[in-house]
Amino acid sequence: MAPAATSPCSPRLLLASSAYPPPPRLLHAAVRPLLPGSRRGGVRLRVRCGAADEEAEARRGEQLKASVEEMAPGLDLVTLAACLVGLLTGVSVVLFNLSVHEIRDLLWDGIPLRGASWLREEPTGEIWQRVILVPVSGGIIVGGLNTLRSSIKTNSDGTVSNIKGVFRPFLKAVAASFTLGTGNSLGPEGPSVEIGSAIAKGFGNVFGWEGGKKLSLVAAGSAAGIASGFNAAVAGCFFAVESVLWPSSEASSSLSNSTPMVILSAVIASVVSEIGLGSDPAFTVPEYDFRSPTELPLYLLLGVFCGLVSITLSRCTALTMDTVESLQKATGLPRAASPALGGLIVGLLALMYPEVLYWGFENVDILLESRPFTSGLSASVLVQLIGVKILATSLCRAFGLVGGYYAPSLFIGAATGMAYGKFMRFTFTGSEALFHVPFLDVASPQAYGLVGMAATLAGVCKVPLTSVLLLFELTQDYRIVLPLLGAVGLSSWIASPQRFSTSSKAKLDFSEEKTRTLLEGKIVSSQTQQATSADSSDSTADLCKLESSLCVYDARDSDMLENLNVAEAMKTKCISVSVKTSVVEALNLMLAEKQPFVMITESNKSLVGLLTLKDFQDFCRTSKTTRMQTEVQVQLQDCLVSHVCGDVRCKMWSVTPQMPLTTAEKIMDSHGVDQVPVVSEHSDHQDGGLLIGFVDRECITIARRALAAKEFFSSTSEIRKEER
Repeated sequence: MAPAATSPCSPRLLLASSAYPPPPRLLHAAVRPLLPGSRRGGVRLRVRCGAADEEAEARRGEQLKASVEEMAPGLDLVTLAACLVGLLTGVSVVLFNLSVHEIRDLLWDGIPLRGASWLREEPTGEIWQRVILVPVSGGIIVGGLNTLRSSIKTNSDGTVSNIKGVFRPFLKAVAASFTLGTGNSLGPEGPSVEIGSAIAKGFGNVFGWEGGKKLSLVAAGSAAGIASGFNAAVAGCFFAVESVLWPSSEASSSLSNSTPMVILSAVIASVVSEIGLGSDPAFTVPEYDFRSPTELPLYLLLGVFCGLVSITLSRCTALTMDTVESLQKATGLPRAASPALGGLIVGLLALMYPEVLYWGFENVDILLESRPFTSGLSASVLVQLIGVKILATSLCRAFGLVGGYYAPSLFIGAATGMAYGKFMRFTFTGSEALFHVPFLDVASPQAYGLVGMAATLAGVCKVPLTSVLLLFELTQDYRIVLPLLGAVGLSSWIASPQRFSTSSKAKLDFSEEKTRTLLEGKIVSSQTQQATSADSSDSTADLCKLESSLCVYDARDSDMLENLNVAEAMKTKCISVSVKTSVVEALNLMLAEKQPFVMITESNKSLVGLLTLKDFQDFCRTSKTTRMQTEVQVQLQDCLVSHVCGDVRCKMWSVTPQMPLTTAEKIMDSHGVDQVPVVSEHSDHQDGGLLIGFVDRECITIARRALAAKEFFSSTSEIRKEER
């Protein structure tokens, strides 16, 4: 039996404890008097007292502590700041929407608000120049603004950097105004959310708030952005919960404290929006009806279609972005010129399908047939609009035009629902119905259009509760809730990236089961496993690329944290055993070292995998359930680590020392694990890599807090030098 090792994995990469003191004592090190030669987490701190005695030093420490506590904001101050964020966000969103309207009226020569349907009534020879040149002009302006925004660097600290940081979101909002005012196929709600979050982050930076307080402010800003954009305060509150609070690791401790701030901010922003833009909802709710509960299966089927349409939009956007990026590299197309090319394509598409142009929500009203003196579109035209709108929206995003995906999602959902409703009425109702079902009375297409809007928005932006509450708040009809919940739930489930990753993993496990022997075959290289891990963690990144307003808060987005790599947080002492080690011995080592996992290595320290305590427990349960079906029983004392790996499969996800710490954390998040092995950069492609340590969530937390404390002490020292 091969002996197990409980020694450092490698002496080469060690995180010096003297550089990063543990977080629980950092605050005390800052505010308590320190005796000469005292230690705080391995750091020897020397305080030169001169001729002062210990009593004077203690008094000085108490004064410093009192000043820190006096500067520390309470919950009331953060709540007041959230109210101000709501007020400023409401005003900013009103100005943003007014600027979009002014640009549209100026460039489109004050055409009456009939949506883009008026273009269908005009001869193409008279309007083609305007239809093409207006989106192109918007792209030219956006290209220049994007270049200016990219040239602003905010890596350094200080007043100048903070001022530059203010201009970046401002320039992005201006770029969005020209994108939408010139009719390019995006929406205003995403920029509205980013305006609110930028204002919230500005407040947090001014007061120096971090953690839960900054999270609460960003959630309040996001809620204010949606509330003022749609004039729907309730939907704004739920949007903040779904897009900011729930995805955050700090949400469990901040959700209850953030709730009143989010509500107040959303209400204030909604009131300001009503004053500045009017009390009318974002789009006109048409006359609709619900005939009978027997229609519910039809709404569920609509949810399935909306989920598929949502996947099509997301995949088309990702494919288009990759294609445009490859085109830019191959042809040397400047990024500043890309938005103009996107506007050109949108203009060409608008010659045939003018509804793809952004024209507020008037185009949605045209689809829902909710405006007087407008003729509805046929089901065949609606189906064509779905495909053209997906293409136009994807091209706008890929070529660098600025805007959100909420309005396009609602447009596509309305077209899907209306086309579906018209087809169902043709199929089941009327004198020429294809099928006569006595107990089925199909409602008007407008009802399906409204449900399709919410279902598509939920599938694309992954905000199902917000979608339900938004439609319920706008319709104020309880009858819509049941079909709405069913369709939104199905659409969200179908479009969920976790569903695809789970099914793919099941197929992979099934194929491996047929070809894999008990860890005696060829081991997959660590590079392949890292690529698989990165692909699995890309779903969140793809969603952020699709709609950046869904990722307005990330505790890991600070510039100073992006510089951390795995080598600065990893531990080099770990338990390593071989595949021939007994299970009992491995468990004894885990118990002795109080470590909830064990590394599996070959004789040359090449990584085979990782097993956690839960894996051993799952192995025991599996053995109990299959004991009566197994011909040859293996006693617990004779079980080897290879048996456990053969049953539950060793985890092979690994990272390298120079990999960014944020990437390692995404790998852990995507696979639902709390630790990953660290292998050498110079690994043999035929094995799993030379094991040199591991990194877990505790390591990441300590490294980040220590770096934050280091930055705090450095900034405090600079302030004192300036005061002197």
